[in-house]
Amino acid sequence: MSVRPAAAPFRFDDLLLLYASHDGQARRIAMRIALRLAEQWIAALPRDLAIGVPAPKEFETAPLVVVVAAVRYGRHLPAADRALAAYKQSGSKAPLIFVSVNLTARKPGRTTVETNQYLRKLLLRHDLTPAFATAVAGRLDYPRYGWLDRQIIRLIMKLTGGPTDPRTCTEFTDWQAVEAIAQRIVKMLGGRNLPVSEHADALETEFLVH
Repeated sequence: MSVRPAAAPFRFDDLLLLYASHDGQARRIAMRIALRLAEQWIAALPRDLAIGVPAPKEFETAPLVVVVAAVRYGRHLPAADRALAAYKQSGSKAPLIFVSVNLTARKPGRTTVETNQYLRKLLLRHDLTPAFATAVAGRLDYPRYGWLDRQIIRLIMKLTGGPTDPRTCTEFTDWQAVEAIAQRIVKMLGGRNLPVSEHADALETEFLVH
């Protein structure tokens, strides 16, 4: 059994960790970040923006706001737009970290604001300059999609040089990049490297599979 260091109590920072997911990959990424933060004794419960956007007071009092949002047919999900609009309208001084989940990021060098058009357009539309913004590739899983979605996504992949075989199921997500995002959050909150919970791997497997 792991023992929590006496000098490092579990921290409930009211960190806002929000996600907008369609096929589940943005949720998995948010869960991985939450697990890594938990290993540093930082509590962050991932919240589904499809259920609702935080109240202005939550944005105002949060030490940090993290939004993980998927792209669907060339645009981030509407729930992500609502969250960013609410964040800006609240006048919150909390630093913003934004993670765009899109398949364009599977290509080398297409993960920055300057090189990822989806990320760049969203931030310009909301006139936001996050403390950190990046794009992470998602997952391509044709067998899970309905017939129409499968055809549309195959067309997009054909136009962008991606897999078009309807049997394709490929994990493009760079999980090391996700780990780096979590570590950046820890540093922004002034955290320290602490022992990893012996239950972390089991929790991660549960979150990523279901």
